[in-house]
Amino acid sequence: VISHGVARGAFTCELCELSSPYTFYGQKPPNTRGIVLLEECYGMRDPFNPEKEKFLLLGSKCSVCNKTVCVGTECSLFYTKRFCLPCVREHLDQFPEQIQTELAKKKSPNSRDRWSPEDEL
Repeated sequence: VISHGVARGAFTCELCELSSPYTFYGQKPPNTRGIVLLEECYGMRDPFNPEKEKFLLLGSKCSVCNKTVCVGTECSLFYTKRFCLPCVREHLDQFPEQIQTELAKKKSPNSRDRWSPEDEL
């Protein structure tokens, strides 16, 4: 268990390259009572809050491809497990309709800066 917010290493998202030092990895953040996360996460003490039991989750590993991804909505989603968006898109038919609908509203990360014929529709 890491205490006092000492960095264990650097977390880097393999999709957006967000990088930050992390102070814990696992399901039990240090200095918290009764908190057990639903996934093994990279996290850190919240630098904006003086209370030592406050923490920020940075990311986790995709349960399909094992890539390290941040919790940002452009990179991953949590639905019983963590999934990177490329794996979600690849296996979209295996997710509930509500998730399929939400993802259909988002643009593909590869099409952000490129024009495609669908832009005209």
